[in-house]
Amino acid sequence: MVNSPHSPTPTSARERRKVVAASIVGTTIEWYDFFIYAFAANLVLAKLFFEPAGPQMMQILSLITIGLSFLFRPLGAFLAGHFGDKLGRRPMLVITLLLMGIATVGIGLLPTYDTIGYAAPALLIFLRILQGISAGGEWGGAVLMTVEHAPKGKRGFYGIFPQLGVPLGMLLASGVLAFMRVIAPGEAFEQWGWRVPFLISVVLIVAGFIIRRTVDESPVFSEIKESKQQGSAPIVQVFKRHTPLVILCALLFAGNNGVGYMLTGGYVQGLASRPTTEGGLGYDPVQVQLAVLTAALVWGIFTFFSGPLSDRFGRKKLMTFAWLIQAIGVIPLFQFVMGGDAFHVLLGTCLLAVGLGLTYGPAAVWFAESFPASLRYSGISISYALGGVIGGAFAPTIAQVLLQTYETTWAITVYLMFITFIGLFATTILRDRSNIPLDIEFENSGQWENWTSEKDFARV
Repeated sequence: MVNSPHSPTPTSARERRKVVAASIVGTTIEWYDFFIYAFAANLVLAKLFFEPAGPQMMQILSLITIGLSFLFRPLGAFLAGHFGDKLGRRPMLVITLLLMGIATVGIGLLPTYDTIGYAAPALLIFLRILQGISAGGEWGGAVLMTVEHAPKGKRGFYGIFPQLGVPLGMLLASGVLAFMRVIAPGEAFEQWGWRVPFLISVVLIVAGFIIRRTVDESPVFSEIKESKQQGSAPIVQVFKRHTPLVILCALLFAGNNGVGYMLTGGYVQGLASRPTTEGGLGYDPVQVQLAVLTAALVWGIFTFFSGPLSDRFGRKKLMTFAWLIQAIGVIPLFQFVMGGDAFHVLLGTCLLAVGLGLTYGPAAVWFAESFPASLRYSGISISYALGGVIGGAFAPTIAQVLLQTYETTWAITVYLMFITFIGLFATTILRDRSNIPLDIEFENSGQWENWTSEKDFARV
């Protein structure tokens, strides 16, 4: 291991617990908001906002709005990365959380096409763009607050807590939707039931805001601020010095994100629970939502264990194994989903969730260890955002188009296997940097470039 001559002041155990709580609560709320929209887009928003486009096209347009927000994640990453590297990690966490909450509550209050015509889908798209900007900036700050506070040898473990926000957010969103399907079934869900999960977000946002305001700034950023080494244009420096690294990290994230959005993007739920007259399988919607809720729990469990496993065996070894497990889950996914009932959906999604958890968990710490301290927020945020565009942006839309074009789910399976291979490819090229210090002194020592040489692509 390379030792830095000066390290940031160690964080107390009490403060680390506060940071972990702020990270996991905040990211859970962010992803709850994000998933509520994705699920609603697959279930009801097509009919309520895009019905004039016709039965098939309205569903595709609704799915496109899921992917549209990904196109604005790089903007959120650019803004949050720029100010996160200049002003600090904590302010960006609070701002992005509030932005997501405003957009989510706004969608819950939005009139439909029948009420205000074409203004309804226009406003829906605008609010979805705000969600994309927020999601693009939130993740990087949450990751750095946990990883940069982590004690020696436990960065992988601490790095999984912001990652847990995805399965926990999906768990919460699935549970709330299942509950609303019970108390507001059929037409009641279309008329008002779908709005309640969006409006509940205001309570969650207030709680997350209070928690995130109480944590201390990252010790690494405090060290950067004391030494007055904030860059004037960090995002420009990231692309100038580390473009190959950005691309590789983006591809790694795309491998998980594209496959994961079969669940988190609501595609499986929509396909399984939509009526057969609307191109679905007609399964009981409550049972389908509960099946996905269970899959989210499995995802969370394997995400949790992936962190300490990456500390023990290294990022690269664990991730290589994890991609193989993800591939095993991809192959039978739609064969299970098409099996005739919600129980088969449960089997398929839970099997897929094992690999998704193992590939998602270590990504956060590997990203954080890949970029120098002064550019880290910008580097990981833009890599994450680009990975989302490449992998998950239009994965549900592509899946729907493939199904309508080839009339077989095997076309979707081939597409998902290709995305998984992309993640495996990036993993084999990226360097495992789990032993390097993360502080500014190590960056200034001149040793950083020796450990993170931009010759990664030369090994392909």
